[in-house]
Amino acid sequence: MDEARYFIAVLLVVTLIPAISAWYVIHPFTQFWRRLGTVASFSVIYSLLISCCMLLWEFRATLAGSDLGFRPWLMLLAVPAAVLGIGIARARRRFLTQRILVGVPEISTSDKGRLITEGIYGRVRNPRYLEFLAFSFAYAAFANYAGVWVLYALTFPAIHLVVMLEERELRERFGAEYEEYCRRVPRYLPEPRARRGQSRI
Repeated sequence: MDEARYFIAVLLVVTLIPAISAWYVIHPFTQFWRRLGTVASFSVIYSLLISCCMLLWEFRATLAGSDLGFRPWLMLLAVPAAVLGIGIARARRRFLTQRILVGVPEISTSDKGRLITEGIYGRVRNPRYLEFLAFSFAYAAFANYAGVWVLYALTFPAIHLVVMLEERELRERFGAEYEEYCRRVPRYLPEPRARRGQSRI
């Protein structure tokens, strides 16, 4: 059990930062990546991310921090979080393909993709990030290492800034269509069914 918990802690501290950082590399520099080309862009971006993972691996014990021990009561929170993550993942996979997930529409000059507004995307604009936070919490609760909790807390402002950058890029790509979508659908938390269809800021 302790070995599994440490493995999950290391996995989180080595991958969470690169996973979020990828979008800081992509969104603010889409024009540059489009000029460079899709294959060259992804070669550069993923080389950077792999290098980041390797660097973090060298400091894995320090980053994981103190072992806070296995806490059964945390599992009472982790299981619902994992179930929520699975539910969101199943709903958004119908619309968010792997091609979109890795950022091809942001980088490609020939395939800008389409604005997804149906299914779960008709209720909340960023289900993928909610899924990410739910699963990360479940893993962090199982591992229960101090450094993992600090890192998890930092993912909230980090992801919010990613969303801001992503929204700016989507406005450039889809214009008025995206503005109207933002007015209809909340960013993070779905509203009760009775309030759907009302204007939103």
